[in-house]
Amino acid sequence: MALGLSACTGLMPGSGPAPDLYTLSPKSSFDTGLPEVSWQLVVEVPFASGGLATQSIALRSNALELRYFAGARWIERAPRLVQTLLVESFENTGRIVAVGRAADLRSDFNLKSELREFQAEYESEAAPPLIRVRLNAKIVQQPQREIIASANFEATARAAGTNMAGIITAFDEAFGKVLRRVVEWTLITADSRS
Repeated sequence: MALGLSACTGLMPGSGPAPDLYTLSPKSSFDTGLPEVSWQLVVEVPFASGGLATQSIALRSNALELRYFAGARWIERAPRLVQTLLVESFENTGRIVAVGRAADLRSDFNLKSELREFQAEYESEAAPPLIRVRLNAKIVQQPQREIIASANFEATARAAGTNMAGIITAFDEAFGKVLRRVVEWTLITADSRS
């Protein structure tokens, strides 16, 4: 079992140097026409399959296999990282009274989401990978717990090179596009129902 885990992750805990940790940036520029809203929003931790619900940074070289970069990790599990960046991005709009995590406040709306793709895709070992991010989002009105809207958001970005710095920069670009679209869609859509 230890050998199998070592092959998947590259390093066993305590068996080598600590992995390099990476994060992504929240968005701070949005459409100036966004509504100013008086309601409160809870951003729930996104659901993700077991392969993505980890600190490991995922890569694919074919559609049926998911592997991870050795010696590199997200600073927290990918779903928690996505939740943190969503909350910060909503705050950065300056257009919402209150936004937080599920335990922080009583909400008028909840944002539920599912992280469906969050990986580097390799067409060949020598070429820089394509980063693909795909998120399904649902707005749930409280206290009825009624889903009032659902949408898919997807973006890609080609890494400038094959090193980790270039790959993380491309993750930041692709995920940044998704973040911006989710925040703007949520504010506009939920405001039309408040």
